[in-house]
Amino acid sequence: MRKIITLLMMGTLIAACLAGCSSKENNPVEKKKVAYIMYMSSSPIFEMWSESFTKTAEALGMEADTFFCKDSDEEWKNRILQCAKDGYDGLLVSHGGEDYAWEFLTDVLEEYPNLKIATFDTSFRNENGETKTIDGVVQMFQQDSGLAAALVEKILAMYPDKAGNNEPVNILQVQEGNYIAAFDRRQVGYQPYETDGRIKTLEQIAPKDHLNPVASMQETAKDIIGKYNAGEIDAIWCCYDAYARGVYKALRELDSDIPMVSVDICDEDIQYMAEGKNWKACATTNWTLNGEFACRVLALEMAGQYDDIKAASCYYESPGMWMEIPSVVVTQEQVMSGKNITVKNLSDVAEDAYTDRSFMPSCDWMDSALED
Repeated sequence: MRKIITLLMMGTLIAACLAGCSSKENNPVEKKKVAYIMYMSSSPIFEMWSESFTKTAEALGMEADTFFCKDSDEEWKNRILQCAKDGYDGLLVSHGGEDYAWEFLTDVLEEYPNLKIATFDTSFRNENGETKTIDGVVQMFQQDSGLAAALVEKILAMYPDKAGNNEPVNILQVQEGNYIAAFDRRQVGYQPYETDGRIKTLEQIAPKDHLNPVASMQETAKDIIGKYNAGEIDAIWCCYDAYARGVYKALRELDSDIPMVSVDICDEDIQYMAEGKNWKACATTNWTLNGEFACRVLALEMAGQYDDIKAASCYYESPGMWMEIPSVVVTQEQVMSGKNITVKNLSDVAEDAYTDRSFMPSCDWMDSALED
């Protein structure tokens, strides 16, 4: 009887061991090496991305590194090439220039065909400005048109009487045409409201000096706002928070009560909103979730599981292998409702959509690894 019990126990242990081994064998990215390569310098939101990307990669059994490139095209390119030469299995590359990214990354993948690359906020265009794709490369973006539209809706909600009388809300738009693709996509979300007559764009303004966007935008906004009589500008819509900071400083200098909203967010934006003055809202994505999302996409690329990527709710066929991360509006009331709110603890006050993870791509082996 003892022998039977012993044999049964040994059989149970062997089965458990085999099940564990099988589980590990079913993880196709274990022991792979990946990197997050960001064109820009480090900042709180990009650190949130890096930390989440690294945590997710390690949970999947991978080794992960992060490289910030200090707004240098050459450093971004060189870092990608060096990682390819060093044998990295996958690269998540962010914010590459649309005038060179498609050609450069195409060449890299021709030289290193086993390397997998996913991109964030990096548009692919050829020398004629035509939109291009790269086989096997998933492009990820914020839901820029959604960010823009949500802010217009926020402005419209400030003026219900105008909406009820079919009278347009007068907006001073801080926007640039044909500057970067993200701004163009934001215009796509803004434009329908103007076409439908729900808003009227008084004029479109932008900084003159892009190397000093805040100071330049402050000067420009002060001059333009000064041309209008009180009540003629209902609100100011900003395509980018760096520009918005200049606008906010101009409004405070003018002692104006014109409300403003902006796309993107950082700690300084939150501080300005919390002052309870002009800055009413920012539209953003959750940068911690962004890092996990990007790592999942890259891992599924490395596993060759493109169908699981395409199954995600934020996947779009039309522009190529294209995914957009859902947007959320963060309001002045929310950041004023808690103490010491920063981008790292926004989830304490933001709406539930800010922490919603339903758009994440996944599969059985990934779910199993991330649950452990």
